[in-house]
Amino acid sequence: MKRSGLVFYLFLLPAGFSFVFVIVIPFVLGIYYSFTDWTAMTGTNVNWVGLANYAAIFRDVTFLHSFLVTLAYAFLNIIFINAVAFGLALLVTNGLKLTGLYRAAFFLPNLIGGIVLGYIWQFIFNNALVSFGGNFGIGFLELTLLMNRNSALIAIVIVTTWQMAGYIMMIYVAAIQSAPAELLEASHIDGATYLQRLRHILLPLIAPAFTVSLFLTLVRSFQQFDVNFALTAGGPAGIFMDRALLTTEFLALNIFNTAFSFRELAQGQAKSVVFFLILVIAALVQVYFNKRKELEM
Repeated sequence: MKRSGLVFYLFLLPAGFSFVFVIVIPFVLGIYYSFTDWTAMTGTNVNWVGLANYAAIFRDVTFLHSFLVTLAYAFLNIIFINAVAFGLALLVTNGLKLTGLYRAAFFLPNLIGGIVLGYIWQFIFNNALVSFGGNFGIGFLELTLLMNRNSALIAIVIVTTWQMAGYIMMIYVAAIQSAPAELLEASHIDGATYLQRLRHILLPLIAPAFTVSLFLTLVRSFQQFDVNFALTAGGPAGIFMDRALLTTEFLALNIFNTAFSFRELAQGQAKSVVFFLILVIAALVQVYFNKRKELEM
């Protein structure tokens, strides 16, 4: 018994070691540096500045704008991804031929890296769709979607929905397949329509899958960086509260630019801590309300 316990801890040691040195220690150091004037330059002193970096955040118009844009993006992203994913899940569990092929095809975009995906779709929006719109006289496609702040945000939502819907689809597929088939068959025999079976039987049975899927899409939406960086780089430029800024710069990209473009690493670290707290609060609120909805259903 003691030997099996030792073996267990030995197998756990590499993962635990990596977690402590890659996650825990950098996280604690990051919190410490957020209270200093740290610049990461060798030979410079690190001075304690207290809450100065955090106070500066609330005076930073770009951070406020990034928060609002990220909030709008997360709202749209959660709706589009889960709607498309659930629709695809219903499609591939409906007894179609070549279902396995469809599942693989829908899941495939999730395997493409966000940076590569961003540059691919940048070419599609700036060249392929513009040429298509010009050749066929489709007015709204004659100009790239990335040139306007609102259409650029929608473009990012389109790309991330295309990337992530297949992954979330697999969660819904697993939930639908685990639902008791006899309940659906009995309701069908009793004369319930497809929409009635979907609303009153299937949806309550797979409610936990919605909780998981909404949580994943919420977290991924707030953490969005790679597609945002590659597709728009935060652009186009615009005006917010009399300040020129990047109109599709999400929170993660704003933190990156603060730390590495403007070389304000301590300020960027303070923003990271605030970002972490925002994400934790948003995730907890979402899970709480979804769990309550599960009980009601």
